Amino acid sequence: MWTQRIRTGLVTTTAAASLLLLAACGPSPSPAGTSSAPPTSSTPSASSTPSSPSATATTTPSPSATSAAPEATLCKAASLTASTDSTGGGAAGSIYEKLILTNSGTAPCILEGFAGVSLTADANGEPIGEPATRETTTPVTKIELAAGKSAWAEIRYTQAGNYGDCTKVPAAGFRIYPPNDTASLFVAEPHDACSNAGIKLLTITAFQAV
Repeated sequence: MWTQRIRTGLVTTTAAASLLLLAACGPSPSPAGTSSAPPTSSTPSASSTPSSPSATATTTPSPSATSAAPEATLCKAASLTASTDSTGGGAAGSIYEKLILTNSGTAPCILEGFAGVSLTADANGEPIGEPATRETTTPVTKIELAAGKSAWAEIRYTQAGNYGDCTKVPAAGFRIYPPNDTASLFVAEPHDACSNAGIKLLTITAFQAV
């Protein structure tokens, strides 16, 4: 009896040991909750890629296209005032003085060349005798007169008494035509004029910047 029980126990023990041995030799199960798939690399989406600077740049207008100043126009009598300065003195029967034109407007203008100058009976009278002769020793220059600025030319007046054949006529002053203008200005300055043709009492230089 005891011998049979021992044999039965041995069989049971041997069978259990065999099962354990088979379980240990088999493949081990994967741990729960883990994935055997290889990790995937993250690629930025198209919407997260920063845009190219050229795609968002704005066009800025060139400063030269908007900041160019308008070109100055010629100085006209309507925007000028005239005066004389006789401190230049005189010699050999002549008087030298400055004819001064001032820009009385609000915009710059161009003054270039010679004024037309004559002696006249009054502000609205006709010229008396010959107009001023141009003295060309002073070069012609283009002068841009800003508002309130002046330029000058030299007038030489020769005394009418120097000419024995002069028919004297009193003149009230000078009629001044700015260069390239048909309108005139008047400067009150009494002188004797010669009404007969051929006697030239006046000369004028080109304008110079002050």
